[in-house]
Amino acid sequence: MRMNMPVQPGEVVLRSLSARSVVLSLLLGAHPPRLPVKDLVRLVEPFGIGGSTLRAALSRMVAAGDLRRTDAVYGLSDRLLARQRRQDDALHPGTRAWDGDWEMVVITATGRGPAERADLRARLADLRLGELREGVWLRPANLDRPLPDDLERVAQRYTVRPERPARDLVALLWPLDAWAATGRALLAHAARADRPADRLTGYAAVVRHLLTDPVLPPALAPADWPATALRAAYTDYLRELTGTVRGRSGRPPGPAR
Repeated sequence: MRMNMPVQPGEVVLRSLSARSVVLSLLLGAHPPRLPVKDLVRLVEPFGIGGSTLRAALSRMVAAGDLRRTDAVYGLSDRLLARQRRQDDALHPGTRAWDGDWEMVVITATGRGPAERADLRARLADLRLGELREGVWLRPANLDRPLPDDLERVAQRYTVRPERPARDLVALLWPLDAWAATGRALLAHAARADRPADRLTGYAAVVRHLLTDPVLPPALAPADWPATALRAAYTDYLRELTGTVRGRSGRPPGPAR
């Protein structure tokens, strides 16, 4: 499975903070995801972003298809609305009781170019499947979500009961120790960060990390798996950020989910 791992397990690598990343973080955390420019100007001030820098970034984001503008209100484009849905799912993944079945997806299409193959691999990883070997993807069947209809054109889906012990398979599919070490390092960073910019970049990294959580059944998750603590910490931060939006704009952007 494609994971957003740093160079060394447990090492926190944060992306640089730009006007675009601040705007996206604010809108991705807002429901509905749209804010007037006058509110955005006030909200980005604690991150050291001035009004002229913000307006230039907003213009570039509209031109790039990241945002839509209606009068003086900016909202996420359809593409980024899909990203928000993935982020929401990372925070609140839909699961069901695991009965021992596994979900297996076998790639059947041939003749695809490198870009198509890479895109398909990324989509399967986003569905929290792990690659057992070339063209064979697997995971415990505990997620309550359908596979995209268009996936049937290139793959077949099966429900299986592998003979190999479930814990052995999980260890083959995902680097669990490395994921957990990075998750704990992110929690530690979030706990000690005090500047708005440091907190925002830290919690953005938390969300990216949660997008790669395999969401294992409790019976297969390692002891002290940090995903629950990461979700709780980010939910608290999002609630705080939503309160800031409400306080600065005079109205809530919508409930944080």
